[in-house]
Amino acid sequence: MAEAERQLAGASAEVDRSGGIQVIARAAAVLRALKNSRTGMSLAQIAEHVDLPRSTVQRIVNALQEERLVIASATGVGFRLGPELHALAEAAHTNIVEVLRPLLQSLAAETGETVDLAVLRGDRLVFIDQVAGTQRLRAVSSVGDAFPLTDTANGKACLALMDENEALRLAKAELGRKADRARLEALTRELDSIRKQGHALDMDEHTSGISAVGIAFRDLRGEVHAISIPAPSARFAANRPLLVAAILRAREEVADRF
Repeated sequence: MAEAERQLAGASAEVDRSGGIQVIARAAAVLRALKNSRTGMSLAQIAEHVDLPRSTVQRIVNALQEERLVIASATGVGFRLGPELHALAEAAHTNIVEVLRPLLQSLAAETGETVDLAVLRGDRLVFIDQVAGTQRLRAVSSVGDAFPLTDTANGKACLALMDENEALRLAKAELGRKADRARLEALTRELDSIRKQGHALDMDEHTSGISAVGIAFRDLRGEVHAISIPAPSARFAANRPLLVAAILRAREEVADRF
């Protein structure tokens, strides 16, 4: 009898744990839905987005409001992310160079090539860290250098993170008179491909004789960063599958962290 009671208690505790996990997962889904809305969302819109009954969403939103994780939007019609989330994000924000340095070192050791970390500042990419490769002939830029967006692997990866209108706005500003319709359409198609494949390429576009593969991501604050692996074009072509596979694994690791 005692053994049966212990088993029943254990099963009940397991149900409670799984139920708690489900509640957290649903609350996280609601917060992610609101993250992508600048003007706020109604309960019906949230329910449709997260595929949950409106009554369930109502209970979740009420609980999140009590913790100031969600607040009513300025229009009074829907809801948006609350100030407590911003405070939590600030507390969680760490030095991204320090966090990602082991990953850059691992990539450089695996590929033998230079690995760069950059951050988007306005309409340019600024290099903020670099691990030099072990090859005698290698591509090396300087921390602090600024690079364009439309003809670099890391730049195009950053553009692919944005919606089409924002990406085209930055592309037009950078290209100026070169921003003819054909070029913008070709860039739009390339960005669509980058979104599907998860990585971008620069095949002798920015610097003759240098090719690169790049990925981009947003940190906890929403800032856009990019990691790239440049190499002399002949060696890049020979090792392209290895380089692409390595940076895609890095992309998964970054996604787990951020």
